[in-house]
Amino acid sequence: MDIGTIHGIWTLTLFVSFIGIVLWAYSKRRNSAFKEAANLIFDDEEQHRMSNSTDSTRRG
Repeated sequence: MDIGTIHGIWTLTLFVSFIGIVLWAYSKRRNSAFKEAANLIFDDEEQHRMSNSTDSTRRG
């Protein structure tokens, strides 16, 4: 095996891995999980606002 063959096998391995990741990321089964993850920041803000309003009513 010469270095060109090793580079070719390595390139093919990386390309197949890349295609696998793209297919995984764009699959319909993962769509709901990704939408939920995208909205996590907004859920945190709502919880933070709710905890601040209950803290201010306790102090007031």
